[in-house]
This record gives sequence, structure tokens and C-alpha cells, in this order.
Amino acid sequence: MKVAVIHDWLVTYAGAERVLKEIIACYPSADIFSLVDFIPAAKRNFILNKNVKTSFIQKLPMAETKYRNYLLLMPLAIEQFDLSEYDLVISSSHAVAKGVLVGPDQLHICMCYSPIRYAWDLQHQYLRESNLVCGFKAWLARWVLHKIRLWDVRTAFSVDEFIGISHFISRRIEKVYRRESTVIYPPVDVSGFAFKAEKEEFYLTASRMVPYKKIPLIVEAFTKLPGKRLIVIGEGPEFDKCKAVAGPNVELMGWQPFDVLKDHMQRAKAFIFAAEEDFGIAPLEAQACGTPVIAFGKGAALETIRGLQFDSPTGVFFTEQAIASIVDAVLLFEQEQHRISPYVCRKNAMRFSPERFRREFTSFVDAKWSLFLDHRSLFTNNA
Repeated sequence: MKVAVIHDWLVTYAGAERVLKEIIACYPSADIFSLVDFIPAAKRNFILNKNVKTSFIQKLPMAETKYRNYLLLMPLAIEQFDLSEYDLVISSSHAVAKGVLVGPDQLHICMCYSPIRYAWDLQHQYLRESNLVCGFKAWLARWVLHKIRLWDVRTAFSVDEFIGISHFISRRIEKVYRRESTVIYPPVDVSGFAFKAEKEEFYLTASRMVPYKKIPLIVEAFTKLPGKRLIVIGEGPEFDKCKAVAGPNVELMGWQPFDVLKDHMQRAKAFIFAAEEDFGIAPLEAQACGTPVIAFGKGAALETIRGLQFDSPTGVFFTEQAIASIVDAVLLFEQEQHRISPYVCRKNAMRFSPERFRREFTSFVDAKWSLFLDHRSLFTNNA
């Protein structure tokens, strides 16, 4: 069985790349394709230092930093990969990777992180955050996203099997593509976060400071809780907003090395998480440290955190991305924290280990490959 793995773009090591790392670990002889590849030589271990086959976008002006600007060209670019020699095609897709061209004698399995979020249900949020509400550029962006949606639905039919990274994403796949999917949760390096039962008197939030993470909202909520200390780790375009609303009980540390982040996660009283995520790794990293999570109760957080309705909870949910809702959740946590065991938090996080992912992923692929061969043999014999 000759395997090809197609990834949208390789520019950093984030959530999708952690999944890609484990897929490559399952199929180390696979060839890798990506629209662009700008991973430096010193950081290519996660793809086993393989040479990646890239598209024509790789050579376009400023592609290393402005590759997203070529969104309208991405469907054309992904369709230029010649995969005819491969038996199994695995697309690792949150944008266009699933749109590769495959034939009837090839099995195509899509590891879907989400249908293109900014083209579907999050389009209006994306346009607002990009200041594309009105004017020529706004209408151009809407036209491009319209074309992307048409292409996205059409190419969903070339996928034999979808894997969703959460039940939340599985519902989005069904809504957008009208296709069923199997949920296999992404791998989380829980073993890299040591357990610590003793906690200190501070709360922690850590993230890239981009709008949907809602970090300024968390900071402003803690200004309403002057007796509670909040430490914020991360940097990004929203950092100045955080600085403007931070009270004396809020410490903005900016970007910090991994060891510093991990140390604070181990010692924090609770981790605050206000984003609506497709999966969300940070809350599980916190739980791996034995640290409870106070999270927005929407998206995949409802699948990775056990709320107070459970006998053995690992966190508390707030119902709105609003200051008052976060404040109420922190106060509720203080009342109910005696019910939350650091040991239970750790046990819950262990359900998402890389070993579990590799086991479930290979079992799924093996089963679908066997079924695919049976069907192909049946049709050949009947002919």
C-alpha cells in the first residue's frame, strides 16, 4: 500500500501539525504534499525530515508570509498534485487539502479539523475582525468566499471517509457536506505536562492573542475581581487591548518559553479559557497538570472538560463570552472547587494521549482499507 499525506500548508508547528506528526508516525514511508513548506531545517523532525512536494504557490511573491492571500488560487493549486500512483490518500485538512484529485481505485480518508471556518458559519465574524464589512474589498472577499464554498462542497464527494476531531466538528461536517464522520480526538502531549496536586493562589490564561481567543475579555473580567490574581501568558495583536484594561491584579507576561508556561500551568489554581474551539489543546494540557479549567461552555470544550453536572468534575463552564458570565463562573468555581480533584483532571486528560490517537487512527484506516479492497474485488469479479 503506497500512501500519500496531503496537508494544507506547512509554516509552523501548531495543532494540525501535531496531528500530522502522529499520522506520519503511523505511516513513516508516506510521501507528503503541501501547498507551501516553509518549516526550517532545524524543526522538521515532526515530519521525519522528509522532502515535501509543494504547489506553484510556494514560488509566488511573499508566499512565506502572505500565503493566505492566495486563497482563491488554492483550489487550483491543490488539484495539480498527481496522486495517481498512490493507493491510500490521507488529507489533513482545515482548508483545501481534501480537494485533491483521486480515482476510483484509491481510498481517500480526510482528517478534517473543520470545513473552512471563515467561508462557512464564521464568515461574518471573520469579515468583521478583518475590517471587511463594507466597501470594494469587502465585496471582493465575499465573492471569493462564495466561490470557495461552491468548490468546497463539490470536492467533499471525492472523500471516501471523513474523520472529525470532535463531535462539534462532526456536526459541522454533516451541516456543510451532508456527510457522516467518525470522531477521533487529536493527540495531546499529556506526558509532557507533569502532574502537581498543590496549587497556588493565582489563575492563568495562555494563548495567542487573536480576537476569537477573547483574552482581553478575561483580563477585563478579573478587573471586576480585584481580590483574585490573574497571570496572562502570550502575545499577539490583542496584547495592547489587554494592557489597556488590565488592573493591578493582572500580570501580563507576554510570550514565555515552554518551561515557564508549563510551570505556571502546574501551579495555577485554575486555567481560564474563553474561546469557542473546534478542539482546544490548552485546556487538556492544564488538566494534565492536575489544574481545573473554567471555560466557555460551547464547542469541543464540552467534550474535553467535565462540568459540575458530573460526579467527578474537572472544571466549570460559563454560558456567555461576557464579563459578568466569567466573573460568575470564577465565583462558582471558588464555591465548588472542593469537588474537583487534581487527580481526576489528570485522568481525564490521559484519554487524549498520542498513543491512543495512533491506535484509533490506524485501526480505522486498516478497517476501511480492508472494506475498500473487498468492494473493489467484488466489482472486479462481477465484471
